[in-house]
Formats: sequence, structure tokens, C-alpha cells
Amino acid sequence: MNFSTRIELDAALDVADYLVDEGLSTALFLAWSIRQPLLLEGEPGVGKTTAAKAMAAVLGGPFLRLQCYEGISASEALYEWNYSRQLLEIRLAETADAAIEATDLFTEDFLLGRPLLDAVRHPGPAPAVLLIDEIDRADDDFEAMLFEFLGERSVTVPELGTFEAIEPPVVVLTSNRSRELHDALKRRCLYHWIEFPDVARIAQIVRRNVAEGAEPLVDAASAFVRRARELGLDKPPGVAEAIDWVGALHALGVTNLDDAEARRTLTAVVKTPDDLRTAHAAIDTGELSVGADG
Repeated sequence: MNFSTRIELDAALDVADYLVDEGLSTALFLAWSIRQPLLLEGEPGVGKTTAAKAMAAVLGGPFLRLQCYEGISASEALYEWNYSRQLLEIRLAETADAAIEATDLFTEDFLLGRPLLDAVRHPGPAPAVLLIDEIDRADDDFEAMLFEFLGERSVTVPELGTFEAIEPPVVVLTSNRSRELHDALKRRCLYHWIEFPDVARIAQIVRRNVAEGAEPLVDAASAFVRRARELGLDKPPGVAEAIDWVGALHALGVTNLDDAEARRTLTAVVKTPDDLRTAHAAIDTGELSVGADG
């Protein structure tokens, strides 16, 4: 699907149940229209990952995800050789008493694509959407390895040469700012900070995902989650927790949230023992009471 204006992309994302403000929609439109990687930062739970999934849904291309973590290797991101198949080829050649050269084993037939190479080799016509999720969790060397791909939309395989994108992918990187990223990476990317939504926007998002949830329930749960983020919790709840909580409450037949139901189902929102104690104490004092002003 092609979008000639940001407004057209907004409308398509709305149909896909992903709500955006003007800043985010502009950043996503530019990531698509000029194919410059987009770095999204924001607190956990604001919808950074969902932005990339929504773009894949509206563009109609494949969604590729590279989940970063401490110690991730280049081979997990770029490519690997199919060693078991290469070994089989060697044994077959030995059985047939046939000569086999190293160059025979390092061809595209033995190349296993990983997310970056798959994004480059995708032929189109709709672009692939590549999510490089939580890049701040990877180490500096891995981050530097991405520079060629981000800057040139290409991947070099020493044995075969450089693969350049036929249909440049839409690339979205996310970061929770657990560490500072290289300036060189930032220079290769557009940038947008996603603010955590206010109560009204949380409720809108929840309704899109739990359409069967009663309106008073959605409103109360959205306000509760927004206030819970102000308690200084180790793991403050995000929009995803609000969606899951309303879904769970609806499954239990709850249509109007009160403090008793909030206590009974609090583990859908708060995920550590210390945070649970803090949240229960806040309910006791009325700081987190369902009836409190948000």
C-alpha cells in the first residue's frame, strides 16, 4: 500500500487499531517515505514495538523482528552458514569419490538468512518492516555492527559479496534508554520520543483492543494504571498491562471496577512482590483508590 500523505497513513493505522499523535505519525511516515531508520525511545509500555507491527500490517509486507539482548551475536542478526548441510555435502562427495572445493560450500544454497539479511533480500513489492527491538540491551560492538546496514541498506557476506536491498525495508529501532546509544547510530536514524499517554488516550487504546469491555470498567482501569505509574514502582505498568487487565476483568464478569476487584486482580498490573506491597498500601491510603481523582 502506498501513502502520499501523513494523513493517509494515519487513517490506515487507525483502521489497524494503532492510535498515533501528529509527532509519531510524522516520524512513521518519514520512515516509510524516505526509508530512513526510525529510532523510537520511551518508557516501557508506550507502544514502541506495536508501532512497527502496525506499520507491517498497513504496508502489507513481512514483519521481521530482531530481539536484542546482552551477548547477542552478529550471526543471529545477519546470517549463518548451514553447517549441517555443508557437512552432508562433504560426506556425499566423499562417498561419490568426487572433488569438492571450499567455494562449493559457501554459496547462497547454504546461506541461512537472519533478520537483517532477510530484510535486504526481500523482493517486494511491499517493503519488509524490520524491528530491531531494545537495541540498548545489546553491547557496543553489536551496535557498531549495524552501521553498514542502517546507513546503506546492505549486508556484506565475505564469501559472496554485498547484498543490497531491492526494496529498501522500513526499519524501526526501539530503546528503553537503559544505556546511551552511539552517536554514529543516532546520526543514521530519524528519532522520536513516545510520551506515555494520558488517561483518555489509554482508554481509547484499551477500547480498541478489548471492545467488549464495559465503558466504566475501561475508564476506571485506565485511570488506575496511569496513577500506578506515579508510585515509583520498580516495574511501572504500561498500556499493555491495562489491556490485559481489562481483558481479565471482563472475563471475570466485572463491569464496574472497585477497590476490592482491583486488589483481587492486581497481579495483572503489578509484577513484583515489592511493587505489589506498594500498590496495596497505596490502595489502603486512598492514593490508588479506584474512586480517586486521576
